[in-house]
Amino acid sequence: MTAIDTVLGVLPRPVRALLIKHRELLKFAVVGGVSFILTNVVNYTLKFTILRGNPVTALILAVLVATIVSYVLSREWSFRTRGGRERQHEAALFFLISGIAVGLNSLPLAISRYVLNLQTPHVGLLTQEIADYFSGMILGTLIAMVFRWWAFKKWVFPQAGARPRVVRAQSVDHGEQGRRAA
Repeated sequence: MTAIDTVLGVLPRPVRALLIKHRELLKFAVVGGVSFILTNVVNYTLKFTILRGNPVTALILAVLVATIVSYVLSREWSFRTRGGRERQHEAALFFLISGIAVGLNSLPLAISRYVLNLQTPHVGLLTQEIADYFSGMILGTLIAMVFRWWAFKKWVFPQAGARPRVVRAQSVDHGEQGRRAA
């Protein structure tokens, strides 16, 4: 039994049915959560070390690293039964759409910093960091996520059921199998 089966087993039937119905969206959200955490770790590591004073560059690099991880997880887990394109074409579209999403993700942070001047010395350091987090990590991520969900299903993985779902055979106790054969 997988971890997902265990979690689904303890949920009430209506919730379980809803999650199973929207399985692909749920998996997309999990991949997004993993990518979000990775983006935060890379962004703040870069922002407070080698890219001091360049928060937009740090965010762009962090999103790029998370995008590469996201492609692998999306193709092999979230959208594993979808396809309809050659792998190279699929990857090119994924990264093109993700590149557009990087711009969408960075736009609120750029507006916050360079249009609204929510940066030191115009505001305090705490205000700057709160504005950076909300505009870049929250608002930007939400905008990019909605765009990616729509674009991935429309162009990157357009055909449902293009790749058959692999059903894992349950392991059989060899002792039991031997008793059945006898």
